[in-house]
Amino acid sequence: MKQAALHTTRHALILAAALAAFTFAQASETAAPSVKPWTPVTLQTALKDLPKGNAAAGQKVHDSMMCASCHGATGNAATMNWPSVAGQRFDYTAKMLLDYRSGLRDEDERAGLMTSIARLMTPQQIADVSAYYASLPKPVAPQAQAALAAPLTAAERKRVEQIVRKGDSSRLITACASCHGLHGEGKGTTPAIAGQTTDYFIRTMRLYHGGERHNDVYKGMRQFSQRLSEADTLLIARYYASLGQPRIAQAD
Repeated sequence: MKQAALHTTRHALILAAALAAFTFAQASETAAPSVKPWTPVTLQTALKDLPKGNAAAGQKVHDSMMCASCHGATGNAATMNWPSVAGQRFDYTAKMLLDYRSGLRDEDERAGLMTSIARLMTPQQIADVSAYYASLPKPVAPQAQAALAAPLTAAERKRVEQIVRKGDSSRLITACASCHGLHGEGKGTTPAIAGQTTDYFIRTMRLYHGGERHNDVYKGMRQFSQRLSEADTLLIARYYASLGQPRIAQAD
């Protein structure tokens, strides 16, 4: 009982420190200096300079930093409002944590909270938790969104697979699979998105579209999101969420 109480107290102190840091940053009247965006060279150098990650140690980071409160006990978000991180690529998770630490990701209050948490982490902890998430199986879309994510009608599936696999040359839309892989598995610092929660996916696309999020190295997502209709975004979100659950027969 005493050990459990100490564990709970430690969690509370970590969260309190993160919230305090976030509140202080929000209340500060001094403008933060502009953050220098990544170049392909500086990003690869930063990732290469991280220590080797250890998945077992990363699980302890996940537990001690209370990551489960938003991202689920095993990195599989329980609601649509937060991203699942299970099965995420090492380089992408590490880049996001570095982005939060530097302030390069500052699009909303969620980013502010993550910034405070990331600044409490050492480079070793960033590497460890990135390795832990990469070691987990890809996420399964939560039950709350199963009805939304599937089934796609035959017409919807045909339309979304055209965008995902081939793009749309008439609108200069690049195929999603060219960066995220044919099955949404991602590559390098390009995230895995199979099984991702729909609300998070949609919110991310809207933030890129509106310019609030601007941490994509090649500005690819900002350009891509500008060329999609809202209907396309919703359809793509449902498609990738459906990849994280057993295939459901197509509706007519």
